[in-house]
Amino acid sequence: MFVEANKNRTFPADFILLGFSNGHVSCSLLLGFIYIIVLSGNLSVYSIIRVTSHLQTPMYFFLSCLSILDVCYSTVTLPAMLVNAITGNRRISFHRCFAQLFLFVYVGGTESLLLTVMAYDRYVAICNPLRYIFIMNKTFCFYAVVGCCLIGLLNSMSHTLMTLKLRFCDKLHIKNFFCDVLPLLEAACSDTKIIEMLLHVDTVLLGATTFGIVIYSYVHIITTILKIHSSEARMKVFSTCSSHLIVVTVFYITGVFSYNSPKSGDSFYIVPVSSVIYSVTPPLLNPIIYCLRNNDVRKALQKAITKKDIIT
Repeated sequence: MFVEANKNRTFPADFILLGFSNGHVSCSLLLGFIYIIVLSGNLSVYSIIRVTSHLQTPMYFFLSCLSILDVCYSTVTLPAMLVNAITGNRRISFHRCFAQLFLFVYVGGTESLLLTVMAYDRYVAICNPLRYIFIMNKTFCFYAVVGCCLIGLLNSMSHTLMTLKLRFCDKLHIKNFFCDVLPLLEAACSDTKIIEMLLHVDTVLLGATTFGIVIYSYVHIITTILKIHSSEARMKVFSTCSSHLIVVTVFYITGVFSYNSPKSGDSFYIVPVSSVIYSVTPPLLNPIIYCLRNNDVRKALQKAITKKDIIT
């Protein structure tokens, strides 16, 4: 039941995911359908941006990176959940569990940072348009994405290493559909108060900082838009950032709902369901929102579909 790590420390060989404890085989079709939509939607947006010449701008460069992150975000959890639902095998090895934890926190943290960079991009474009081309140059955009990835990596490593310090005795049940920080803390048999405090401080610092930058950006963006006299021009400018604003709202609302929901002792299903909503909703809705709200992406997609139909 346990694998030896060193002379004084052992780790459990397997955890049991209780999210599928009641045999949710019927969920397999829904999970598979959602995963197909996520892959096709985000890869379509990415492909359209990469092959369309007039979409080679910083805003769409960041959007293409967001699409790849969303594919990774859903791939970390959905395929494993799908296999568990089909086979009924609820076991996950210790190493797979912590690999999933590391990747889930890494991609989620990186996406939060990227959304913040995208908010800054809209801030510069609307509030300081004359300097936009100089500030948001290719070098800055590249290093901004690299910086998001590196900070997300450090954040994920800190979460994972702190969680690895926990001791798991005979309580190997994880009350979730996949391995996440809070369910692992609950499954531990050692004192988790210090680790919980450190994790909350880390999460608040990263989350509050990025959210504060987004709010600051959009306060100035909205203020600038309201100063535009023409209602038509006002709507046109607002449409360039409305998609991102909706995406950010969905991401933070689902994140807050997931990590601030009641403990599973109060309701067994609230924590697992909120975690699934957080891991599935943003990558599912992001390409839909951008295709519906962004005229450039929608027109490029329609043009690509029309060309395909003509060739066929």
